Amino acid sequence: MPSTSLVIGASRGLGFELAKTLLQDGHNVFATTRSSASKSKLPDGIKVIPEVDLAQEDAGAKIVAELKDVKLGLVIFNAGVFKKETLDNPNFSDEVEMYKVVAIAPVFIAHHLLKANLLASPSKFILITTEGSSISLRTKEEGGGNYAHHGSKAAENMVGKLLSNDFYDKGVIVAMIHPGFMRTDMTKGVGFDQFYDSGGAVEPSIAARSTIDFIATITHEKTGTFWAPRGPRDIGEAERVLGKNLPTPLQLPW
Repeated sequence: MPSTSLVIGASRGLGFELAKTLLQDGHNVFATTRSSASKSKLPDGIKVIPEVDLAQEDAGAKIVAELKDVKLGLVIFNAGVFKKETLDNPNFSDEVEMYKVVAIAPVFIAHHLLKANLLASPSKFILITTEGSSISLRTKEEGGGNYAHHGSKAAENMVGKLLSNDFYDKGVIVAMIHPGFMRTDMTKGVGFDQFYDSGGAVEPSIAARSTIDFIATITHEKTGTFWAPRGPRDIGEAERVLGKNLPTPLQLPW
């Protein structure tokens, strides 16, 4: 059922398509962007909250100030940073930025929305994460590297699990979602475009549709869980770790 929704991190890629798809589905949509320049790119009808830098402590307060007294039925935290690294060449400032945006910001966004009484009951608070955050799916065959990207996403999963406990009696369902391997500027920027065809990468619009459709099915019994709505098709180590004939949607291991 359409509701008032907030997409955090909607400048491009999946976030842009999530906001666009929710609008098409009849939702009243608010969306944050990091810059004012991105504001004009989103479709008319989306209420844009610009200049929200999730690496800064004031991000939550800025969002709440723009929302005023709106009650949210759905929050999708989509923001992320992926800067490739190896053990030979880690970057301290890049790692700090990834952890700030991915694993620290959701706590403060949730805090501000809760304290401002902007989360409806019932409502859903969704964290867009990745199968790369699953410790169980990181195998010797896959190798190492990308410490902060995978580590910050694993931390985001923990944040989501803990939020699900804090929100449990408030009627707020929390879930973590791997939307699928996508053809985005982010994945291209770290060289993953070489795997687009072999890895079954899809356009963000396709991933947005399957993500939103899955969100609609999440019940209170599934709060605090981690899912791949598109199943194992783009998860390289899924069969090695979890076995064959896996279902779609697929609940992912931590």
